[in-house]
Amino acid sequence: MKNEIIEWIKTIVLSVVIALVITTFVKPTIVRQHSMSPTLEEYDFLIINRLLYKRGTPSYGDIIVFKSDLKTNIGNNKLLIKRVIALPNDELFIEEGKIYRNGQLLDEAYLNGIDTDGKDVEGERLIIPEGKLFVMGDNRGNSMDSRDRTIGFIDQEDIVGKAFVRLFPFNKIGSL
Repeated sequence: MKNEIIEWIKTIVLSVVIALVITTFVKPTIVRQHSMSPTLEEYDFLIINRLLYKRGTPSYGDIIVFKSDLKTNIGNNKLLIKRVIALPNDELFIEEGKIYRNGQLLDEAYLNGIDTDGKDVEGERLIIPEGKLFVMGDNRGNSMDSRDRTIGFIDQEDIVGKAFVRLFPFNKIGSL
């Protein structure tokens, strides 16, 4: 009987440790908007790597989740999911539906030929400040992102993590 109790305690402790490790490194999230369509759709279930940017920095094209100053219905800061377009010290220019980063036209095949409206930054040459990012949703006509002065540049410290796996819908399971 004593051995059985010890085994139960070991199992419970191991389960708690595993759960803590998993929740420390990854975060599940559900896409709630259409701003990343066609790459991500509403109700896609994603796994976010929370530790990746603790040791490294985002790369062009990474899909990140970050805290914004926007508020949810219950008053919490809203989490947004967007694609990294420009990194610190990059020069960005949006004109006539095209994006130029450091003088080079971006090839964004994931947009399926959709042009990019510059919104508040159309025709401005932007230099991305140190510690900041410029992010955009893939659904350029329906995305509140860095082009909008309400969002602006994203502080790297506000990044929750990188979306790296889609678990639902089942026919789209895989890495992002």
